[in-house]
Amino acid sequence: MNWKFLSRKKTDTTKPKKSKTREWVDAILFALVASTIIRGLLFSAFAIPSASMEGSLMTGDYLFVSKLSYGARMPMTPIAIPFTESTVFGGIKTYFDGVQLPYYRLPGLGDVKKGDAVVFNYPAETETRPVDMRVHYIKRCVGLPGETVTIVNGQVYTDGKAVKNAPQAQTSYYVVTNGTPLNQDMLNDLHVETRRFNGVDTYEMVIPTDSYSQVKSFSNVKSITQVVEPKGNADSRVFPQSDLFKWNEDNYGPILVPKKGTTITLNDSTTALYSRAIEVYEHNKLEIKGKDVYINDKKADTYTFKMNYYWMMGDNRHNSEDSRFWGFVPEDHIVGKAVITWMSIDSTASFFNKIRWNRVFRPIHSVEQ
Repeated sequence: MNWKFLSRKKTDTTKPKKSKTREWVDAILFALVASTIIRGLLFSAFAIPSASMEGSLMTGDYLFVSKLSYGARMPMTPIAIPFTESTVFGGIKTYFDGVQLPYYRLPGLGDVKKGDAVVFNYPAETETRPVDMRVHYIKRCVGLPGETVTIVNGQVYTDGKAVKNAPQAQTSYYVVTNGTPLNQDMLNDLHVETRRFNGVDTYEMVIPTDSYSQVKSFSNVKSITQVVEPKGNADSRVFPQSDLFKWNEDNYGPILVPKKGTTITLNDSTTALYSRAIEVYEHNKLEIKGKDVYINDKKADTYTFKMNYYWMMGDNRHNSEDSRFWGFVPEDHIVGKAVITWMSIDSTASFFNKIRWNRVFRPIHSVEQ
């Protein structure tokens, strides 16, 4: 007996083969989604635009910045063209700021530590761009929330304890010789930069910390003196740009770095120091009427901070625009931790010497305190 008529007819379950165009489109979409997730949650690339971190990080270094270290900051401006700067072609926005989300950060591997090289959005930007669309800066964290920062003759202290400088940190010195010229090749090997020379025996030089003792040991060097702006010589450029404080970049403070939950008394000094944090970063309306302070139209004698803040400084101390000039970095401006230099280009070198091979895939170390 033939039972074939009872058996179920086989159907062709083979899916239609994708066209080459469809395969390419799918591959490109997958790559875009995957790279967006990686860039948003794990790592992003960053280029060093200035000399403020030399010689730890050099102009032309290309870095990977870890979002995992402190936790990825969720997009605050969700509608934006990925993998572009915030403006292109002379000012055309690549984002729509009509939709803004509140600040939120995913859990990370840890918190910002003193000595970390940190990438953040520039807090003192005068344009009204959203926080996550502002230009990126990189500096070293030298002051944590709740700490009191003081700078004495160029040395940073927090809560009275000296902060260790990066081994390649740079500052300026007057170098007096016996009149015999210094060996320029040796200075180049030690990454020493000559800024000025009086033509006889005195140089102004930028010397890395780990090269200081070697320069001092030169037989024709008579003395080395650090260039320091004396205490009390007020510099109108430094934060908070107020006549109440006679500070400069080498002798500064003391200044309390705000910590979430910390309450301050409001007076002339504290409003000068913290008004930007209260108004701009924490979105309050602050007014001074006579001797009284009003916050959100209510008279206030104190203020309690809603966020943590950090004090950031460049390793090239006399060539860095940092917290000494624009104040605190709020936690919602933090992007991530610089972890590795994956490429380094010397734009001034000849074509065949443009890549600094000794800096390729070089780890970026925190300064242990």
